[in-house]
Amino acid sequence: MKSLYLIRHAKSSRESPYTGDFERPLNNQGIKDAPLMATMLEKKCVHPDFVISSPAIRAITTAKLFCDILSYPHVRIQQRSEIYNGRASQLLNIVQQIPDNCKTAMLFGHNPTITEFAILLIGKHIESMPTCGIVQINFDFTLWQDVAPDKGKKVWYEYPRKSLE
Repeated sequence: MKSLYLIRHAKSSRESPYTGDFERPLNNQGIKDAPLMATMLEKKCVHPDFVISSPAIRAITTAKLFCDILSYPHVRIQQRSEIYNGRASQLLNIVQQIPDNCKTAMLFGHNPTITEFAILLIGKHIESMPTCGIVQINFDFTLWQDVAPDKGKKVWYEYPRKSLE
């Protein structure tokens, strides 16, 4: 079995008029939410074998904050530009290339694509993923190349403010 965690980047700042979309950093709330959600994964004994992230500052920073808590080396984070402005079909191609010796993978990306990708994999509607939202999807396969639309099973879906609702 393979487990894929789709994670939307934490909340970012739009304060600087000189910062382009790609360079937007996390804001204070995002800096708090990422470790909070990573700690939740740590408590569930989730440890990635493979981490892929958009290279956009807000996404890679979120990935690094998670990796700090989950003991995954920053140098092993694979950055893929297709995640920044690609489509769900491109994310599927990326996931299908994950080495088969990896059981648990995490992909850090952006909306609306990260939500569209989750829907593609599980074949059911989920609400738009809020910042730092995580969906765990399991596949009854031994090869990542077998991951396909409607073949995943949503295990859980969490986000920072879910407990307040």
